[in-house]
Amino acid sequence: MIAIDEPFVEAAAPNAEAAKNGRGLAIKNKFVALHQSDDKTLLFGQCQGSGKEPYECSVDFTVEQSPVYRCSCPSRQFPCKHALGLLYALVLGKPFSTAAVPESIAEKRAKVAVRAEKKKEESEKPRTVNKGALAKKIQAQLAGIDLLEKLTLDLVRLGIGNMNVKSSHEVEEQARQLGNAFLPGAQAALHNYTRLFRTDDGDELPALRREAIYSEALDLLGRLSSLVKQGRAYLKSRLDDPELAPESETGIAAWLGQAWQLRELKDAGLTQTDVELIQLSFHTHDDAARREFVDTGVWINLGNGRIQITQTFRPYKAVKFIKSDDSFFQVAQIPELCIYPGGVNPRIRWEAMTMRQLVPADLEKIRSFGCADFAAAAKEVKTHLKGPLADKRPIYALNFKQLGRVGDVFVAVDAKGQRLAMTESGLSEEPPSCRLLSLLPQETLHEQTLVARFHHDLDSGLLRIKPLSIVTRQGIVRLTF
Repeated sequence: MIAIDEPFVEAAAPNAEAAKNGRGLAIKNKFVALHQSDDKTLLFGQCQGSGKEPYECSVDFTVEQSPVYRCSCPSRQFPCKHALGLLYALVLGKPFSTAAVPESIAEKRAKVAVRAEKKKEESEKPRTVNKGALAKKIQAQLAGIDLLEKLTLDLVRLGIGNMNVKSSHEVEEQARQLGNAFLPGAQAALHNYTRLFRTDDGDELPALRREAIYSEALDLLGRLSSLVKQGRAYLKSRLDDPELAPESETGIAAWLGQAWQLRELKDAGLTQTDVELIQLSFHTHDDAARREFVDTGVWINLGNGRIQITQTFRPYKAVKFIKSDDSFFQVAQIPELCIYPGGVNPRIRWEAMTMRQLVPADLEKIRSFGCADFAAAAKEVKTHLKGPLADKRPIYALNFKQLGRVGDVFVAVDAKGQRLAMTESGLSEEPPSCRLLSLLPQETLHEQTLVARFHHDLDSGLLRIKPLSIVTRQGIVRLTF
């Protein structure tokens, strides 16, 4: 059985409250029986609940990367507090007796094995696609692109100065058709523009705030225009392809709103095997344009040093049914990693993983991937930003000589004396982080590795960064949460 510790249980819990309650069950000795199988692949026991009969709970590690949690309680949380309590009992050193696998669990194991074999057979079968239906969908998307072009031209003719709350709502009402045309990504891009022209409460913007958004509004109009041009070319080329295959070299499909399935990523060869990842940062933000919460994890791949991201989207209407992600403090060992088409920081997903403790050698490896030449990093970012649909806020690891202040501005300085100024402006997705630097020990501010998000200030034309975390020889100091 894999090593189980408190971070493992916390990562398995659906939320912090469930973990707290599970730990409480173990501390209060609510388990009337604790057992494990001979091969240590199964933990099972009985936990006293509010009823007369105790709940039967178990954690099955037949497949280490995908533990199976079972419980007879009526809870709709998964895993429930009783299964989590079983794990906490092991972590806290409670005595487990060795016992035979219960017949009921043995039967369930057999059924799981049959399903796994069937799933494997299905995955090996050639994938059949209803090309007629897919062609109709692409035609609908092309019609949606025509609508997006019309709306974009209408916005250009109206002008930034004449946009107001009423006109922004009118455009969004028309943009609903983009969702019906299977273009949710394009719809969200349009909403990002229209939302600039009203406050969070839906009121008219004050004059000073209107002036401040002009550069961003122009940039978003250019992005919409590029989305029309590149989206139409992509969809037409896809129609001309006998296989109607999606584009796997660029992120245009995701920009239009394609929800990639793991099998599609695997079929396109967008995978990497035996990967180790370390999370550098994590945050959750409210994406009002898409009407969903987005959990974003920033990870570094120990094999190639590439910074990649995980994202879990939780629509407002379904938020209570989707487990939120959380901070992760160990090393994730991934047998097969799926990588979405994208740019500097592509999105990643996986189906199963195991964990191990973070060791000093891992931290040194992360530090070895940092860029020590700020001028070279800035040049690479500027080249990347030339793409109209490129990620405007890429994340890099930078080896700095010192972090400090110049006047009221925090700056990072490299070994050659090159500086990068820090900012929170235009980077509200993550919580504020610059102000936390003054609270850190002095040794953290000298000769370490900074994980930072770049931001191009459209008014000044300058590149600035927002600190996300600092990697030292002792650990990872997270500045966002």
